[in-house]
Amino acid sequence: MNPISILLLGFAMSTDAFAAAIGKGAAMARPRLGQAMRAGLIFGVIEAITPVIGWLLGKSASRYIEAWDHWAAFGLLLALGLHMIWNGVKPESDEPVDVAKKHGFVALALTGLSTSIDALAVGVGLAFVDVPIAEVAVVIGLCTFSMVTLGVMLGRVLGAMVGKRAEMIGGVILIGVGVVILYEHLSR
Repeated sequence: MNPISILLLGFAMSTDAFAAAIGKGAAMARPRLGQAMRAGLIFGVIEAITPVIGWLLGKSASRYIEAWDHWAAFGLLLALGLHMIWNGVKPESDEPVDVAKKHGFVALALTGLSTSIDALAVGVGLAFVDVPIAEVAVVIGLCTFSMVTLGVMLGRVLGAMVGKRAEMIGGVILIGVGVVILYEHLSR
């Protein structure tokens, strides 16, 4: 993977966290920059750790599927991308939203963990290609920190309208990264 692919992957992985941060920011009463940076740090650290865990899991299985590893990476990224696009286009739930939700560490960490499951799966896919996982994890963490901090601050203004579109864009980027991985492997 080239540096541009790694950066795009970092931003793709942060879009669902960005969407969640917009929702958090919309639910908070006038979020301050410190609160937004705290949320960004929590999300960023979690989002940086999960692809490493996935990569370790994938590395343990990679020797068994080396002949078709590029297809596995492509398939995982395609499935995750399509799932993110689906989440962006499906209708909203009619359940009432509790605006008075807590925004403490545990609530933020659980939200961060739920938005980082895709990064875990991407980590598994990246184990099948030659990728500097530490560099990728740092980029994903920094992108997520930035996007979540921005998302919380924009949440009061933008609301859920942008969140859905951000997730769809992230899905398209994931599919694109999968296509690049497949292309790079098949063109050797």
